[in-house]
Amino acid sequence: MDQLRTDDPKRADFTLSEDPVALFAAWMKEAEAAEPEDPNAMALATAGSDGLPDVRMVLLKDFDARGFVFYTNTQSTKGAELAENPQAALVLHWKSLRRQVRARGPIEPVTPEEADAYFQSRRRESRLGAIASQQSRPLADRDTLMSAVAALSERYGDGPIPRPAHWTGFRIAPVSIEFWQNGDFRLHDRVRFTRTGEGWSRARLYP
Repeated sequence: MDQLRTDDPKRADFTLSEDPVALFAAWMKEAEAAEPEDPNAMALATAGSDGLPDVRMVLLKDFDARGFVFYTNTQSTKGAELAENPQAALVLHWKSLRRQVRARGPIEPVTPEEADAYFQSRRRESRLGAIASQQSRPLADRDTLMSAVAALSERYGDGPIPRPAHWTGFRIAPVSIEFWQNGDFRLHDRVRFTRTGEGWSRARLYP
């Protein structure tokens, strides 16, 4: 049985959990109830062939035993870096809960069916924006972008808006997942799960 630590000393210690996926699901559920905005916001770190790290905020859109999923324009800077060096790291920080989760591992594209399903679930304006935006490239002014969105809106009207081939999702298949919870006097609680074949090994860490 998973052991989920809370501020109540009578409750069990989360560092004794045996399943990082179940623990993450429990923490995410609490974050969704506690965080006022974007509890699924995460910092995503990548590096290209030059090895220089790069980081930005993205939204976690799905997770399960296979890993953590986000979506992007593959022609963006992050897309180019992932093509050159297909591995990444992430961190979610929930300030209201004084918790964070870190994970790292290789990346793999989601299936076209997964990407299509998520793209069609987005608001119409977001789908148009994804097509209009030449992400990470120089933009003369905002009017240029908004004019492109307006042109696409007129083009598609009330009809279907197809997912562009260069817009898709990636899954980070974690080789390690670390859970951190703030403690008084910087005596934090940390546990790291490391992938071992089909399972996980667990190690509690010093703060």
